[in-house]
Amino acid sequence: MKLHVAGEELLLLPQKAVYWPRERTLVVADIHFGKAASFRALGVPVPAGTTSANLLALDDLLARHAAREILFLGDFLHARAAHAPSTLAAMLAWRRRHPSLRLTVVRGNHDAHAGDPPPQLEIAMVDEPYPLGPFAFCHHPDVLSAAYVMAGHVHPVYRLRAGWESVLLPCFLMSPQRLVLPSFGAFTGGHPVRPGPGERVFVSSGEAVLEIPL
Repeated sequence: MKLHVAGEELLLLPQKAVYWPRERTLVVADIHFGKAASFRALGVPVPAGTTSANLLALDDLLARHAAREILFLGDFLHARAAHAPSTLAAMLAWRRRHPSLRLTVVRGNHDAHAGDPPPQLEIAMVDEPYPLGPFAFCHHPDVLSAAYVMAGHVHPVYRLRAGWESVLLPCFLMSPQRLVLPSFGAFTGGHPVRPGPGERVFVSSGEAVLEIPL
């Protein structure tokens, strides 16, 4: 789905990310590396493999788009347990396969507790709002900025209904002042949203992005 926002062309991707072609930048929100490991550290029996799933999803994006940077809108690491050796080893192996790719993380609330990733991953860590072009890249959508805000944090999903049937789909929530991205990470869940006046909803089926008439 192609949109023009703040004078720039953006692509809303079915993979729950945004591509900014002029800057060759992929924007990803709330990947939450190590969330499953954090639950298992607390004794909750959840499946392993979410780190691998996240990395494969990033590889899929990179194969589809000529990106030179990935910009993460906060909650890159879920908690201190995300520093588990197996999680970091998988991330470091992925990083070594993409040595020229710039990685930037706008710190979110989970990053504040988890701490910055190790320096071997060569990730630039910045605070919100992070200005770039006409945009202010943030984790929290309610950050005040004169620039157009792109943010995450909410994990927005939208309920589609057809008769007695309904389904929750990840969505992009857009207003004249901001664009909120869906959560990119595996095992992160979602928060149903009800759009307000002037807001637009774009749902992702995993194969396409469609605007919902409101």
